[in-house]
Amino acid sequence: MAGQVFAYITHKEGKADDTALELVKAAGKIYPDAPVTAIVTGAGADLDTVCNQVAATYKEVWKFDNEALAYPNAEAIRKLLVTVLPQDAVVLVAHDTFGMDLSPGLAIKTDSVFVSDVADIEGLEGDTLKVIRQEYSGQVSTHVSCDISAGAVINIRPGVFQPDETGSAGGQVVDKSAETVDLTAGRRFQEIVAAEVGDVDITKEDVLVSVGRGIEDQDNIEIADELAEAIGAVVSCSRPIVDAKWLEKSRQVGTSGQTVKPKVYLALGISGSFQHMGGLKGNPFIVAVNKNPKAPIMQVADVGVVEDLLDFVPVLTEKIQEGK
Repeated sequence: MAGQVFAYITHKEGKADDTALELVKAAGKIYPDAPVTAIVTGAGADLDTVCNQVAATYKEVWKFDNEALAYPNAEAIRKLLVTVLPQDAVVLVAHDTFGMDLSPGLAIKTDSVFVSDVADIEGLEGDTLKVIRQEYSGQVSTHVSCDISAGAVINIRPGVFQPDETGSAGGQVVDKSAETVDLTAGRRFQEIVAAEVGDVDITKEDVLVSVGRGIEDQDNIEIADELAEAIGAVVSCSRPIVDAKWLEKSRQVGTSGQTVKPKVYLALGISGSFQHMGGLKGNPFIVAVNKNPKAPIMQVADVGVVEDLLDFVPVLTEKIQEGK
């Protein structure tokens, strides 16, 4: 008997996060024929806009409109979910910074199984769900079995499931705002700090050439610059490059950097941690160049090149220039 599946949907400025389209696909690998209910919390007119967007993908959308939910405060949202979720609910949450804040405590409060950073779902056998996680920066795939008969909270790594872009659900929005309990929380929202603006705004670029730890030396970034110039792109990077002060923070892609939506993303020497992939939205065409065929980025790349980028990229740039 299929349990009841929920997906918690995050949103910003009246737009649902791209992971909303991925979570419904993940749910289909657990219970292929069961409807998935989306949960959307917030306050004001933007909330209605988001709920209507989400209803195109989910059969039912639960809306909770409350001033205490105007900013995504995991402490307050946890209080709400504990009250409204059925006892055996399976809840899917994106594995980003917010999901890591929300989910462990939610699993404890609901006495449910918790599995974080799920990269794939093998399926359900009876009450046993089999999923795949990655350990040691993607070097090892771990096959995990868990009993979800009493419910589960599962964090899904962004970008690992193809988004459902059909928009054919024609779902119903159910206003459950009256069911909200006292949402007083110890933490309070203070302010939003705008991301640093540099000489280039990578959030507006259609093509990005992104470098990671595999670039090895600051002088080697010139290789990426030459490729970017050849294809009309801009150079971005992962966090280790910023930490080393080789590029400014405004060029960092990830949960602690910029959120980008390019059409094409060339990942050079980037392992593909969830923190990095969490900043990559919009289902871009991903080309990954990495010496490690088991790097997490290879799991989501449309094209994976197993090669030393220092050898491969100059040859690629030369061929592109010759083609011109």
